[in-house]
Amino acid sequence: MTKKIFSGVQPSGNLHLGNYLGAIKNFVDLQNQKETECIYCIVDLHAITVKQEPKELKKNIRETLATFIASGLNYEKSIIFNQSSVTAHAEGAWILSCTARMGWLNRMTQFKEKAGKDKEKASVGLYAYPVLMAADILLYDATHVPVGHDQKQHLELCRDIAQRFNSDFNVEDFLKVPEPLIQKNFSRIMSLKDGMKKMSKSDPSDLSRINLTDEKDLIVNKIKKAKTDNMPMPAIEENLEKRPEVENLLGIYSSLSNQTLDQSKKEFDGKNFSDFKEKLSDLLVEKITPISKEIKKLLNDSKNLDNILYDGSQKADKIASKKIKKIKELIGF
Repeated sequence: MTKKIFSGVQPSGNLHLGNYLGAIKNFVDLQNQKETECIYCIVDLHAITVKQEPKELKKNIRETLATFIASGLNYEKSIIFNQSSVTAHAEGAWILSCTARMGWLNRMTQFKEKAGKDKEKASVGLYAYPVLMAADILLYDATHVPVGHDQKQHLELCRDIAQRFNSDFNVEDFLKVPEPLIQKNFSRIMSLKDGMKKMSKSDPSDLSRINLTDEKDLIVNKIKKAKTDNMPMPAIEENLEKRPEVENLLGIYSSLSNQTLDQSKKEFDGKNFSDFKEKLSDLLVEKITPISKEIKKLLNDSKNLDNILYDGSQKADKIASKKIKKIKELIGF
C-alpha cells in the first residue's frame, strides 16, 4: 500500500537547525522511501494567524522553498506548494469548522500557550488554526502525517473531525483518518543557551540557534559558546534528565550522524567537552554549509522559485479541488 504523506512548514523566515532536524531532514528521508507519495506545503495561511509584514511574508515563502530544495527535497518527486495558492484549503477549513466542536478546540494546549494570559486579544484564526490544519491533511487523503511533540494533539483533532464528518454524512472512510509518523531519532532541538527552551528564531540571542544560512566561522563560534555544565562528558549509562544542555548537544550530534543517543555517549565516553564540541562543529559545518550556500544561490533567482511554487500549486489543486467538490456534493451545495 502506498503511503501518502502530508506535512507543512510555516514561512517564518530564517529557518534554523531545529526546523531542519525536527522536520525537513525527515521530509527528505520520507521522499526517498519506496511506495511513498509526499506533499509538502508552505503554510502561509497559518502564518497570518499573527500579523505579518506583507513584503517580509513574500520573502519568507521563497526562503522556505529555497531551504526545502537546498536540503534535498525534489520538486519533481514531491509536490511542493504554498497553501494560499490552493483555494480548497480555505474552503475546507470553513466547512470542517462546522463539523468541529468548541469543546474539542478548547482543549488545544498550543492555543493557550501562544495566546498567553490575554487570550481575548488573540485572533480567531489562531484559535481555529487546528481546523485549517485538519483541512490541509484531509483534502489529500493523507495516510500519514509526520508530527512533532507539539502537533500530536492537533492530529488527534484532525482524526476526530474526519470521523465525525464521515458519521454525520454516513460515508464510511470518505475522509481518511491519518496516522501519526513519530520520528524515532532525537528531533526536539533546544536552545544552545537554555536546554529547557526550544530553539527558536524569536529568541533575541542569535547565539541560541544555528541558522541554516550561517557560515562556517559563525557555526564554530556558536558551538564553542554553547552552554554545557561543569561535569565530565556523560557515561553510557548516565540519565541526562538533569543535564538538558548536554543532552541537547548530544542529540544534535546523534541526529546529524544518524545514530542513537547511546551510540553518541559511547563515542565520547571519557573524552572532554572541547573534543566533543570540535567534532560537533565539524559535523555541523559539513552538513549545514552546503545547504547555506545553496539557499543563497536559489534566492538569487526569485522567478524560478515562483515558477516552482506555481507548478506545485497546479498539482496540489488538481487533488484538493476534486476532494472539495465531493465534500460540497455530500453537504448538498
